[in-house]
Amino acid sequence: MADFQPSDTASTVPGAPVRASWQQALLALGMFALLALLFYGGNLWLMQYDERVAMALQGGTMAAGATMLGTLPVLLSQQFSQKVFDTMLGFGAGVMLAASAFSLIIPGLAAAKSLGAGSWGAGLIVGAGILLGGLLLYSIDALLPHEHFIKGVEGRQAKRLKRAWLFVSAIILHNLPEGLAIGVAFAGTNAIGAQALATGISIQDVPEGMVVAMALRSVGYGRMLSVGLGAASGLVEPLAAVLGASVIGLSAVLLPWGLAFAAGAMLYVISHEIIPESHRTGHEAFATGGLMIGFVLMMLLDTALG
Repeated sequence: MADFQPSDTASTVPGAPVRASWQQALLALGMFALLALLFYGGNLWLMQYDERVAMALQGGTMAAGATMLGTLPVLLSQQFSQKVFDTMLGFGAGVMLAASAFSLIIPGLAAAKSLGAGSWGAGLIVGAGILLGGLLLYSIDALLPHEHFIKGVEGRQAKRLKRAWLFVSAIILHNLPEGLAIGVAFAGTNAIGAQALATGISIQDVPEGMVVAMALRSVGYGRMLSVGLGAASGLVEPLAAVLGASVIGLSAVLLPWGLAFAAGAMLYVISHEIIPESHRTGHEAFATGGLMIGFVLMMLLDTALG
């Protein structure tokens, strides 16, 4: 990803705040409002075309809205400690881990068996799908430059800007499997379970949105611009949800593969990114506690509602 070029109104003095004009802030918020309007119109159109795809769009939009909700503390100038960040990252990992197991892998096995596969055949299909999902995320991870979740900022202002924008690109990248998971789930036969999955992902998107906005704020961007860009980082989820539901809707044979693929992509993100980052600064106990709470919450949502 190329270095971010500040606008003419931004200060380039090392250590000085990067100030965005009110026009930039309005542009960011206007883009978000326009995209929200397009999603609303798209939902009305999709309801006539394919109800499951429309429901996937609704689930993905709910997750994007949760990301926007998470940015509000930055708008109110709230500050949080590194310990809180690590706990929230652990919580998100727990939600995603439970979602992978209860909302994707187990339904994937059931879908494969319903298509005539035996126990071993279903296991092999889902296992292969998990590995393919992880392989895709590994390939994207290797090809696209990005920053991990938490490494701090250091050095000259230009370097800090680059790291902040690489961080934002990482969040956008990692929202992709979440959106795909929502879409694939709604393409299946268990709408209540799909709704539980979308709810769980939305819950963990709240702290994610806050972390994105605070990362931009920490390098000097204005409050409104940080919030607008943080909210926009979740917009990949409705798009990925529609893509996932549309592809799986082509054939029932693709359903177990799609569920397993989404699970593999999420497992890769959990293991490769979220857990290592939540343990990086010495708050392993809090991160692990957050993971267990997130796992239990998502398990209850899935088993009670699904």
